[in-house]
Amino acid sequence: MSGSRPEFSRLVPLARLARDEPFRQRIAAGEGERAALARRFDLEALTRLEADVELLAERTGTYLLTAQFGAAFAQRCIVTLDPVDGTLSERFALRFGPVEAEGDSPAGADEPAFEPLDGEAIDIGEAVAQEFSLALPPFPRRPDAEMDVPPKDESGDGPFAVLGRLSGRGRR
Repeated sequence: MSGSRPEFSRLVPLARLARDEPFRQRIAAGEGERAALARRFDLEALTRLEADVELLAERTGTYLLTAQFGAAFAQRCIVTLDPVDGTLSERFALRFGPVEAEGDSPAGADEPAFEPLDGEAIDIGEAVAQEFSLALPPFPRRPDAEMDVPPKDESGDGPFAVLGRLSGRGRR
């Protein structure tokens, strides 16, 4: 993380982590943090973002972060632009370590994604915020929202039929 501090920053110094003894913390975004995250993720509102986080220093020199978060939010409907309320409850895991340890990290679909360490701390709040953003519905839609779809042109006068006639290969 370069430059400015993230909206929901909760730094855990690496020196605070003991080998084979997990560090656990419950974190929750305050009102100002939620408002800033809502702007960042283009939400109408973010009324709750909280997580139970566990960090474990591994023998390999890497750090395993596991977390479960819950959120309540509102997005804009892609059809009507009206607010659509939503909730999420997700689990995730990330492995942090020096850049050179990325190749040593276990690979596979079930293994946590690798994140390079940036400094002498891990920002568990920013990790939760990023995972929350990835879990958001990409196309929120109100259940009663209907799109006006023009009827299909079956007359043969569609754009490709016109192009075909222009090129001399279509029917006339």
